[in-house]
Amino acid sequence: MKKQFFALAMSFAVAASAAAQVSVREPWIRATVPAGQATGAFMQLQSAQDVRLVEVRTPVAGIVEIHKMAMQGDRMMMSAVDYIDLPAGKPVALASGGYHIMMMDLKRQMKEGESVPMTLVFEKKDKKRETVEVKVPVKPLSYTAPKQH
Repeated sequence: MKKQFFALAMSFAVAASAAAQVSVREPWIRATVPAGQATGAFMQLQSAQDVRLVEVRTPVAGIVEIHKMAMQGDRMMMSAVDYIDLPAGKPVALASGGYHIMMMDLKRQMKEGESVPMTLVFEKKDKKRETVEVKVPVKPLSYTAPKQH
């Protein structure tokens, strides 16, 4: 428990020091079964100014994409998107059933209790880019995030 709290506290501190303009809250990755090749990462993002999340990198996956799930008719569809807009001062949830980070071609199993390094790349209106480094804790397969208010 102390390890998980420390990892979460460190992820907040690293995110805040790397780019004071964007905050990352409650990041987590869903654990995988041993042969699993894909999983999702979820978090809440908030920026002091208008920016876009344009890229995500992590050494544990061969492919990392920003995805969106949406209803098309009577089917839930998932597809990659080029970016997610973060309007100034408004929280944006990356959560199951909506925007999220899809990690594919995993290089190893994601095990509950570990932390995974992740780099979030944000683009400002002037096209300058900022990165935020986050250590994201891996939660159990059965984990459900608390509802965002």
